Amino acid sequence: MEVIILGCYSATPRTFNHPTSQVLNIANHLFLIDCGEGTQVELRRHRVKFSRIKHVFISHLHGDHFFGLIGLISTFSLLGRETDLHIYGPKGIKEIITLQLKLSKAWTSYGLYFHELTSKSPQVIFEDDKVSVETIPLDHRVYTNGFLFKEKEGDRKLLMNEVLNYDIDKAYYRSIKKGKDVILDDGTVIENKLLTGPPPPTKSYAFCSDTAYLPSITEQIKKVTALYHESTFLESHVHLCKSTKHSTAKQAAQIASQAEAKQLILGHYSTRYDNINLFKEEAKACFENVVLAEDGKTISFD
Repeated sequence: MEVIILGCYSATPRTFNHPTSQVLNIANHLFLIDCGEGTQVELRRHRVKFSRIKHVFISHLHGDHFFGLIGLISTFSLLGRETDLHIYGPKGIKEIITLQLKLSKAWTSYGLYFHELTSKSPQVIFEDDKVSVETIPLDHRVYTNGFLFKEKEGDRKLLMNEVLNYDIDKAYYRSIKKGKDVILDDGTVIENKLLTGPPPPTKSYAFCSDTAYLPSITEQIKKVTALYHESTFLESHVHLCKSTKHSTAKQAAQIASQAEAKQLILGHYSTRYDNINLFKEEAKACFENVVLAEDGKTISFD
């Protein structure tokens, strides 16, 4: 599992800083999370294949989180895309995007499917045999969700020495990895626990976009492999959090600590600060394993 940070700054984009957008590589899926201005340029800069992006998750309808979406959708058409694209985001996103397509007479060359969100409780919005995605309702000035991406448990590991001892036909290997016992020709039952070891540990990623300090989310993201949490301000400006519904680096670290996350990634920094290392210093006072999101940075999780 790894995440590519395409942009991690708040509000106004600058020539050397980009608004929020990430690509999460998990369980052979490439998920685009938020799509601020310039996202498609950053995707190309970091050699992310457009064709592999089939699902886009938009946290909320503030421009620094979705203004790049119409450009990306249009470019996909210009390149002759045929693969369906699914967009998950707040109610209203379909109206915004389709109006732009309608007025520019630029309908897509591929299936464009909107999954509009309105629930204020967590809900599973995507699931297949490898991964699930559920919303994390947040507290911002407009309806906002974070997203929790979770790998599903994989196949068990064959203990080949044990399997060979029983002279088991290879035709049974797949079912054994799925957890099935084996019945030999003489009727002997070989329990699965004698033939396999546990599957690799699953990984999970919680993306918590713009939000006020919200301790209630910690149960949902308990023991997450990595937590990305906005940290717009330092504690010296905590008074701004109430009106803007944002968080400080310290508050993000408190969420990570309460959730027993393995790693915290900070981002969505206000451009009022010249040194983002101050965010890490502040967070580490509450939570040890802190990483700073930086434009263009790839973060891998073992």
